[in-house]
Amino acid sequence: MNKTIQRGYKRILGSLALSLIPMTMSMASDTYPEKPVRIVVGFSAGGTTDVLARLVGKELSETLGQSFVVENKPGAGSNIGTEEVKRAKGDGYTLLMMAITSTINQSLYKNVKFDINKDFDPVVLVAKIPNVLIVNPSAPFHSVSELVDYAKANPEKVIYGSSGSGSSIHLAAELFKQQAGIDMLHIPFNGSAPALTALLGGQTHLNFENMPAAAPHIRSGKLKAFAVTTAQRSDTFPDVPTLKELGYPEYNLSSWFGLVAPAGTPKEIREKINQVVHNMLKKPDVQEKLKGLGVVFEPNTPEQFGQFISSEINRWSDVVKQGNISVD
Repeated sequence: MNKTIQRGYKRILGSLALSLIPMTMSMASDTYPEKPVRIVVGFSAGGTTDVLARLVGKELSETLGQSFVVENKPGAGSNIGTEEVKRAKGDGYTLLMMAITSTINQSLYKNVKFDINKDFDPVVLVAKIPNVLIVNPSAPFHSVSELVDYAKANPEKVIYGSSGSGSSIHLAAELFKQQAGIDMLHIPFNGSAPALTALLGGQTHLNFENMPAAAPHIRSGKLKAFAVTTAQRSDTFPDVPTLKELGYPEYNLSSWFGLVAPAGTPKEIREKINQVVHNMLKKPDVQEKLKGLGVVFEPNTPEQFGQFISSEINRWSDVVKQGNISVD
């Protein structure tokens, strides 16, 4: 057989192989999953990321007939779990319940070992949760406008706490500082619980806390809610205005959580998971359960979630640079 004919056969076989790839991927999605699936959470059990992962995992298990097992891999602001999923095979059998933290960490850590846009494929944005500006009633200001006036007259005399340097709670306050043109003193704690304890005790003036953690203290009257951070008011506290309403039109922030997969995971598998999660979030009992967390769900495709992730990386990169923030 001469070389010209050999090359012709190779081209034909190559074309045939390429034409079979979509069919193979479709068959894989039809039978997926054929074994248990891991959902990695980069935080300890009991937090919002973990709660949502277990809720989603239960629904996926019941609908698809295989176990979706949550594995907690906390450490380095969720980077340890994120890096583990990056190294996994892109076959749909390892997923990551990603949080807003990962998009912040992309620019926060100088030696981060992943690139979210390159190393992960988006699956579905599961939930957005408002942050709420909560204040100790003993603070020397009683509204957002009074807070800003006091901070301008008393640089770094306003003290705010967070769940740690570089956390979404910290960056929410940093974003407000930048937009309001004020200085506040940041006190990082090892988690939301001690940060809230300090706020309740009057050691700090305010926090930009996630709604689920803040809500019980607002309802009890121990803390005052000045504003929510989303563009629309929260159904949890409909009388609390947004920062946008109060003169900060560019302020729109949610803590968010969504499933991603290692790069190379077939689109058909990701769309299959996406549809199951969408159906779950339409169920009245699930909506009732999530309502108490202040959860907002926006229907989305994997592509739309990917665009959202990219926009979040860019947003937090700007905030980190302007605030000269680093945890390394």
